[in-house]
Amino acid sequence: MKITMKRNKKDYTENKINVYQICLVALAVGINIVGGQIALFMKLPVYLDSIGTILTGAVLGPWFGMLPNLISGIFMGMTVDIYSLYFAPVGMITGIMSGLVFRKLSVKKVKVLFAAVLITVPGTIVSSVINAVLFGGVTSSGSSILVQLLSRTPLGLTGSIFAVQFLTDYLDRCISVFAVSVFVTMLGGELRQRLTGNVHNRAI
Repeated sequence: MKITMKRNKKDYTENKINVYQICLVALAVGINIVGGQIALFMKLPVYLDSIGTILTGAVLGPWFGMLPNLISGIFMGMTVDIYSLYFAPVGMITGIMSGLVFRKLSVKKVKVLFAAVLITVPGTIVSSVINAVLFGGVTSSGSSILVQLLSRTPLGLTGSIFAVQFLTDYLDRCISVFAVSVFVTMLGGELRQRLTGNVHNRAI
């Protein structure tokens, strides 16, 4: 009878957000902000603001994966980079896709290039539309330079935005997925159980 009561209590608490999950989301937000600032400062053709998002999605699942870019997008949009606020939905989609991809694929056997494609495409479509409609291909990212150069070719402005957006997004996701794959593979079993809320009560 006592064992049954403890199991019910465990099942109830596992459905709650625990401290470890909150800390991971906060860490992911910090990683996104730092990475985004490095890319912005150095005018890199990649963004580096999705590593924390993909990490959260990979460890905690798709719904948690939405949170880091939502929070970091709002913070950066109100402080140093207004474009981050407009592109926050892209990061949220990336977080969802990361959770789904890492749930279906074994982390130890994940193919970075294939996983990056699955994570990239949905967000790139949304990102390209936002970029083309709202900003005409000119944002704070270093990729804007590539867009302006290619716009003088037969691709035109719209074609250049889509082409550059996919290439830069894909390169960015490859870097992020590789880094997350290495980290998650090295993650200890007990810590991962605590993060996912699957720590079993050893008391009988």
